Amino acid sequence: MERLLWRILPLLALLVSFVIFFNMQDSYRAEVSPLIKLSGDECSLLPHRHYWISSKRIVTPQGIISGSVEINEGKIVSIVEGYSKQGNSMHEEVIDYGEAVVMPGLIDVHVHLDEPGRTEWEGFVTGTRAAAAGGVTTVVDMPLNNHPTTVSKETLKLKLEAAENEIHVDVGFWGGLIPENALNTSILEGLLSAGVLGVKSFMCPSGINDFPMVTIDHIKEGLPVLAKYRRPLLVHSEIQQDSKNHLELKDNGDPRAYSTYLNTRPPSWEEAAIKELVGVTKDTIIGGPLEGAHVHIVHLSDSSASLDLIKEAKSRGDSISVETCPHYLAFSSEEIPDGDTRFKCSPPIRDAFNKEKLWEAILEGHIDLLSSDHSPTVPELKLLEEGDFLKAWGGISSLQFDLPITWSYGKKYGITLEQLSLLWSKKPAAFAGLESKGAIAVGNHADIVVWHPEVEFDLDDNYPVFLKHPSLSAYMGRRLSGKVLDTFVRGNLVFKDGKHAPAACGVPILAK
Repeated sequence: MERLLWRILPLLALLVSFVIFFNMQDSYRAEVSPLIKLSGDECSLLPHRHYWISSKRIVTPQGIISGSVEINEGKIVSIVEGYSKQGNSMHEEVIDYGEAVVMPGLIDVHVHLDEPGRTEWEGFVTGTRAAAAGGVTTVVDMPLNNHPTTVSKETLKLKLEAAENEIHVDVGFWGGLIPENALNTSILEGLLSAGVLGVKSFMCPSGINDFPMVTIDHIKEGLPVLAKYRRPLLVHSEIQQDSKNHLELKDNGDPRAYSTYLNTRPPSWEEAAIKELVGVTKDTIIGGPLEGAHVHIVHLSDSSASLDLIKEAKSRGDSISVETCPHYLAFSSEEIPDGDTRFKCSPPIRDAFNKEKLWEAILEGHIDLLSSDHSPTVPELKLLEEGDFLKAWGGISSLQFDLPITWSYGKKYGITLEQLSLLWSKKPAAFAGLESKGAIAVGNHADIVVWHPEVEFDLDDNYPVFLKHPSLSAYMGRRLSGKVLDTFVRGNLVFKDGKHAPAACGVPILAK
């Protein structure tokens, strides 16, 4: 009996090790679709699964180091300080990037990929290829402007089917909170159970017919369900505050003048919405009746009263966070030419003083993270020829340029590589519940961007732009710093020197 026991003990140990291994493969809240190919020659431009990346500038949670990162089967397995030192594995492939920065891949939690239903606007293939070209290794897709919108488990299924074998980076999904599922929480529970990472709502008209706006009462109905699942509510925080003066401006102002549009959406709209939201978030404190719920303000534009309300709510312990976008940090209303509807978005781009205050809030930590709000459309809906700001589609196309835009415009404010990584990688990962992403750390997915902060380039016809409709991007014609060289997703080299890997091997991310 004793001899038999000693013979089966190694088999038991092997079995336990396999169980532990497969349980650790996705230690964050993700399920990997079995239909998505995770490795193979077509998934990567690099023919190795076990290799090292070396650089004199590697951004880690402990700071910038000179050293090497060991990658095996899509995971980071070791980090060695000391340039050109690779531990005991000198026979493995070593990619030496010299002075180039090795940083965690960007995580963009606010992207409209528009599929299914509006692939002429964007799409999984084009959107995720753009992401890879810009060093963005994970995106979280918004529940609109696709058709139908993602507001039930059935419509989420359509999303997943459309994404099958079409995504070049990892993709998570937000659902939508609308009056129908707010008042019928079984629909909302079904959507959350199906795997959305959280839900998004609009407190003003969204511009999409099958994604109606909610009131604070709808939000109050949905938050207890979100508390149960511990998922965030993302809110487009504007409430229309039409006054006689604003209506007169809308009716009588020159629609080609940006100032006309700007005056139709004043900061008071954002302030009104956020004031209602922070009246609810007081119950999300630890021990409160809504503990587990979290409210996230998307694309904050107003850096005055609206931001002050958020800061006050945070100071009392509310579970609330806020993001802003590169276009609010790069542009100011004074510089937007009349008729150039590429700059139209909502909330609108405000004045230069407001922009300065947003940068100040970022560097002081009051704004939690950055996102693109990449919202493309077809050229005819932007009305570039008419230049009518009041009628043109609102949305800025910028996914590919998240990194160079933030770096180029942030340098003068003193933004560091560590802050850049915090705003675009670590904090977005924590917000979306992606526990194995967002940092170059042992055990994490090998999601990495390699780039040259010092290299400048012009966004013109000679630059390889992977946006679907590049003519619509407000950044075309700009000179930027920070050129992306290579992008790795789960260890696969998916983008290098302007080329993408042959196969789309990104993974859909679903909450468990």
